Amino acid sequence: MALTTVTMGGHIRGATVRGRARGGDSSPKSILFLIALWFSLFVAFGFLVVLIVTTVIDGWPRFDSRLFTEYPASDPEDAGARPAILGSVWVIITTAIMSIPLGVAAAVHMEEFADKKNWFNRLVELNIQNLAAVPSIVYGLLALGFLVAIGVANRNIVIAGAFTLSLLILPVIIIATREALRAVPMEIRQGSLALGATELQTVMRQTLPSAVPGIATGSILALSRALGEAAPLLLLGALVFVSFDPNGLLSGYTTMPIQIFNWVGRPQEGFAILAAATSILLLGILLAMNALAIIIRNRYQQRW
Repeated sequence: MALTTVTMGGHIRGATVRGRARGGDSSPKSILFLIALWFSLFVAFGFLVVLIVTTVIDGWPRFDSRLFTEYPASDPEDAGARPAILGSVWVIITTAIMSIPLGVAAAVHMEEFADKKNWFNRLVELNIQNLAAVPSIVYGLLALGFLVAIGVANRNIVIAGAFTLSLLILPVIIIATREALRAVPMEIRQGSLALGATELQTVMRQTLPSAVPGIATGSILALSRALGEAAPLLLLGALVFVSFDPNGLLSGYTTMPIQIFNWVGRPQEGFAILAAATSILLLGILLAMNALAIIIRNRYQQRW
């Protein structure tokens, strides 16, 4: 690489800097690693495309109004996913109400008010980071143990399922909120405090509103993960066959992943087609939620 330098006498001379970093991008090992990386991504993406296309082709004949209006039945031609769709709506809305305010409040306390040098606060932060990677079935076991301990006999109700999914996504919401708060420049906080605002007023009127795009993005992605979960809800005894609409927090319910799980296990080919049609609907909702998160991030996120 050639550099141009100026001597003390004002003369310009060229200098060549030799000795590239050992093992640079052009080394054989780097090239082989790059080829292996792209090949792995291509294989994974290819399998994903094949799976989605196959599901759409198999389920498209039953992706009609009957899927939204009919109840499960013994005959796949007369069956639909109405209770599962309504159950998913009930559970996800309740989960959002239970988890988002608590997760945001916990993140604000840990990031803005808690002493980061205190050993207990550091232990809590470490545990939250670890809990974000715990398998969902573990949260099902935790919720089951808690509900049994407080004497809840009927655990296949909407509020119990929402409680389980809230435990699942709380660490994700807390981590996403803390990252959004960290992205807000310290000068905004200092300017607010310099004008006489208290720390609480600074958080509520300056820091938190500036972090809303990041918080919304993380919360939507966390809810999309909860929408696709079936294992922890099955562990609580969620119903796999529901012929009624859920009508409250204490109502029995099923969700789309559970209904798909039930139909896939049936021997009739019609139920496999019905499961594929419900998978199309679930996949479409998940893609819409992820797209909404991307739109919010790109449109409202500020560049400091």
